[in-house]
Amino acid sequence: MDFANAVLKRRMIRKFKPTPVPEESQNRILDLMQHYPSAGFSQGVAFIVVTDPIVQKRLKNSSRAYEAPLMIVPCVSEKLYHDRYRESDKLRPDGTEIDWPTPYWHFDVGCACMIIFLTAVNEGLASALAGAFRPDLLRKELGIPPDFHPVGIISIGYPDLERDTPSPSLKRGHRPKREVIHYNNW
Repeated sequence: MDFANAVLKRRMIRKFKPTPVPEESQNRILDLMQHYPSAGFSQGVAFIVVTDPIVQKRLKNSSRAYEAPLMIVPCVSEKLYHDRYRESDKLRPDGTEIDWPTPYWHFDVGCACMIIFLTAVNEGLASALAGAFRPDLLRKELGIPPDFHPVGIISIGYPDLERDTPSPSLKRGHRPKREVIHYNNW
């Protein structure tokens, strides 16, 4: 699929058919999702792939995850970024870690999620992110180490457009370009 078409076709789908995601498609998603930008190549994002229907049901019951044949839980470790930026090639001249005015681990995990969303579209699939409103429950349910934070649950599968209802928020439309794009200064 053309990249622009994949971007324009991507939207959150909340209802999926029970048809399994083909192994080839799943493998492409898993291969490509590791190519997210990574500050200092810290590689602080990890993923839990959930295909077991019993585990999926528990996740759906303990969170707001959408029922789908494939679920991916992106997790991020702020600690890995700090560890990386305490290595000799990343220290400031005075031997200290940089200041973090922007927590780039959030940027990196967001980029990883977008790669998952766009790869799903490219594979003829759909996806949706349910936020991790109770990360403690996800951590316990999936055995996530304490230095990793689960960001949410990405549900992936074939869209069931007959049952899916687009978010009413979409009626707001995109903000006009003149409000979001500024040239040379605000």
